[in-house]
Amino acid sequence: MTHQPLRVDFYILAATDKSARLRFACRLAEKAYGLKHKIHAYTSSPAIARELDELLWTFRQGSFLPHELVQTDKQEMLAPITIGHSEQSDTSGDFLINLADEIPPFFDKFERVAEIVDSTSVGRSAGRERFGFYKDNGFEPNTHKID
Repeated sequence: MTHQPLRVDFYILAATDKSARLRFACRLAEKAYGLKHKIHAYTSSPAIARELDELLWTFRQGSFLPHELVQTDKQEMLAPITIGHSEQSDTSGDFLINLADEIPPFFDKFERVAEIVDSTSVGRSAGRERFGFYKDNGFEPNTHKID
C-alpha cells in the first residue's frame, strides 16, 4: 500500500465538545510547523475546513501559522499548512492531520498521520474503525491519551 514507513498516531481526547478536535489540530500543526514539516489537515466538510482556517489565526495569542484552504485540485499550494475537505489526488506532505471520520484515500502519501478522536460515542466508534483499518493493513498505530 505505501512505499515508505508510515507512522500513525491516535490522539484520544478526553473532551467531548465539538471544537476540541480542531483546537488540538492547531496544537499539532503548530508543533509540526516548528519542525519544518509540510502539513495537510483533512476535514469532512467545507464548513469545518473554514472553521479550522479561522481557528489557526486565533487559537493562541501571538501564534502565526501560514496556511491556506485548498479550493481546487489544480491550485498551487504555497503555504506549509494546507486545509482541505475533498479527495485531492495530488495532496501529499510530511504530516497529515485527519479530522474526518473516514480515512482519506491519499493517507499513504504522507510520512506521518495524526488521527484525532474525541470522547463522544460517535467519535470513539469512528476512531475504532480507523484504528482497525490501519491494523488490518499492516500499520502499528500509536495511541496517546490527551486530558
